[in-house]
Amino acid sequence: MSSLETTNRVQVAAHHWRPRFTANGIDVNDFDETVARTTEWADWGPNWKAIGAVHEALGHEAEERGRTVSATRAFQAAAWCYHLGKFLWFEDQQLHNQLRDLSVSVYRRALARLDPPAERLEIPFEGHVIPGHLRRPRDARRPALVLLVPGLDSSKEELFAIEEEFLWRGMATLTIDGPGQSENSVHFAIRPNWETVVTPLIDHLEQKDLEVDLRRMGLMGISMGAIYGPRAAAYEKRIRAVVGLAGPYNLGDCWDALNPLTKAGYVFYTKSADEAEAKRKASTLNLEGVLDKVTQPLLVVHGARDRLFPPDQAERIAREAPKATLVMYRDGNHVCNNIPYKYRPLMADWLKERLS
Repeated sequence: MSSLETTNRVQVAAHHWRPRFTANGIDVNDFDETVARTTEWADWGPNWKAIGAVHEALGHEAEERGRTVSATRAFQAAAWCYHLGKFLWFEDQQLHNQLRDLSVSVYRRALARLDPPAERLEIPFEGHVIPGHLRRPRDARRPALVLLVPGLDSSKEELFAIEEEFLWRGMATLTIDGPGQSENSVHFAIRPNWETVVTPLIDHLEQKDLEVDLRRMGLMGISMGAIYGPRAAAYEKRIRAVVGLAGPYNLGDCWDALNPLTKAGYVFYTKSADEAEAKRKASTLNLEGVLDKVTQPLLVVHGARDRLFPPDQAERIAREAPKATLVMYRDGNHVCNNIPYKYRPLMADWLKERLS
């Protein structure tokens, strides 16, 4: 690959995902300075590993001095940097795997000290587990539960800021890594039929006393998670309401316009041999013939400036789901992360009202 091509990949990553990662916890100075010194795409992972190590060291230092708040924030920052280093970066498979494992292990050091704290769950699933972070609002008795489902390249660790919106409103959150996501990219490829994921997950939760009200359960899916959520809700009626944020109706229809980094992500997370195979699998990631079965309330949130999934994809979802509400932000990018102050309160309030 030429130097020009690799430099362009750095700029694609910076241009597309700066709002996402700064909205989800990455310090804007870390982002801009790391991008500025990354002239080759091959250096993206190593450079983010280096800045993650700075935050991790600060966390250990604070921990040794008994400064738990500072340690918690530093470990979170380190985990987010490690995740950013590997999210769509596959130049060095060994380092990619190391960054994934660092993101998970360092974030685990923060779980019990979050406010409110998080409990790691490991739900048995097809010979492995679905790992999740369960957080309950303080002083709430058996609150409603919101399942948070990441997208193609995100992870449960990345969704802390979104968890906060629901917790502030008295709802509990369970943020998971499903098939093909973060920890579970090792064991599984991404799949369209998420009823095979959510039904055994809920079955397991019902066997435990987690001090949440499983009769009031919602699901919020982000990007590809906005395919997984409606797919699950179509067949799993214990989910009472769904938010689909920035998802496609049919990934195959969007394939040719995707940027090269996202295409590489689909090759990797579908465990395809090459881009041609990933493109064929993309057409199976769709909501055709499914949405008429989503009889629960469905909030579809999309940005009119989304460069991954065009607005007409969201419009089609809203037309075909019988109880859908479409909110299209004219100024929103993909996942509307350039305007988190608009979409995050909206979706949290909407779910609270439907799970009350």
